[in-house]
Amino acid sequence: MLLTLEKVRQTVKEVVDTTPLIDIHTHLFAPQFGDLLLWGIDELLTYHYLTAEVLRIAPISLDEYWKMSKQEMAEYSWEHLFRRRSPVSEACRGVLTCLEKFGIDPTEKSLETIRRYYAQQKVDTFIDKAMDIANVKSMVMTNDPFDPQETPVWNQVGNSDPRFQAALRIDPLLLNWGVASDTIREQGFKVSPDFNDSCVSGIKKFLDHWGDKMNPRYMAVSLPPTFTYPDDSLCTRVIDSCVIPFAMERKIPFAMMIGVKKLLHPGLRLAGDSVGKSKIASVENLCLKYPNARFLVTFLSRENQHELCVTARKFNNLMPFGCWWFMNNPSIIEEMTRERLELLGLSFIPQHSDARVLDQIVYKWKHSRRIIGQVLGDKYVDVVRTGWPVTKEEIEADVRQLFETNFERFVSGQ
Repeated sequence: MLLTLEKVRQTVKEVVDTTPLIDIHTHLFAPQFGDLLLWGIDELLTYHYLTAEVLRIAPISLDEYWKMSKQEMAEYSWEHLFRRRSPVSEACRGVLTCLEKFGIDPTEKSLETIRRYYAQQKVDTFIDKAMDIANVKSMVMTNDPFDPQETPVWNQVGNSDPRFQAALRIDPLLLNWGVASDTIREQGFKVSPDFNDSCVSGIKKFLDHWGDKMNPRYMAVSLPPTFTYPDDSLCTRVIDSCVIPFAMERKIPFAMMIGVKKLLHPGLRLAGDSVGKSKIASVENLCLKYPNARFLVTFLSRENQHELCVTARKFNNLMPFGCWWFMNNPSIIEEMTRERLELLGLSFIPQHSDARVLDQIVYKWKHSRRIIGQVLGDKYVDVVRTGWPVTKEEIEADVRQLFETNFERFVSGQ
């Protein structure tokens, strides 16, 4: 049935709200990973977005803050960001959205009342509840074979939870060979502290070992704005000799998240990372050199977004995805989504949650769906005004592409 101009926006909103999706990049974990899966009000209030925000304005030293327990930190954020000030930042609004969607009065002043709600929840059913509210059908974890807290779980029980898919994260392998080589040797693979050609075999065996255990949808790395490819660095050597061959043999993409300045302010710990403009030429060079490899790419700097869209128009082995980290703010999500639709049509992945706390999938997808629906509605109105017919079935197919099909086809090489 053809939609009239008056019906287009409402139909798009309904379809965007009701279409299940795959959250392609999170920092969440299946229940068997124990304490690595974060959830609940204290985790929400001590999330590093709020840590940076509260330490800007609160009369406390860093040393005093880090001596607090997690509950004390949560109470401190609650007092200074929600009670003494209006919670207008995106991170604060996200907490309120979570409370409201879980049926907790967001005007509740007592943190203890909110804690009692969470104390009554069972983690497995709470996962289902959060996924149901967010309308998320599955989530891709970030799985680090260099993490001593995570690797025993893979070695002992692995992951059989269909709600959670794996992604193989390899940051130390490309950015800190000292740490990487120690861990690889400890796990029984032969490499030397000084990287040489003989290390390639050990790295490949290490990647194969973890590829077999995790069955990852993709392999991934977070890179600084100074990342350059090609150059004479160890990073380039490992990409060429190990990473790309592994990705191509396994028929999975290599995901690059580019632009983070790690620990610009070390005293803030996880909240101390910052952002810088990166070199799009590095992505162009990889796509050109390896036309049969596939690259999932997102940038942390707003200034890189237009370049990424233009580059993606030239390479069908490049898939832009998500509004990552500091980009995950409504004004920027709207701008990026419009830009991508106008330059790439429907051939991108509009969002991922990047959630570190389970509850966050609720607010991040609630907020993003609203913006995606508004922008898509504008685009369909533009099309209808030209005389091009639009049906609800076509909109449903288009939204499925954005929320699921583009990812599934790209990671499977279709």
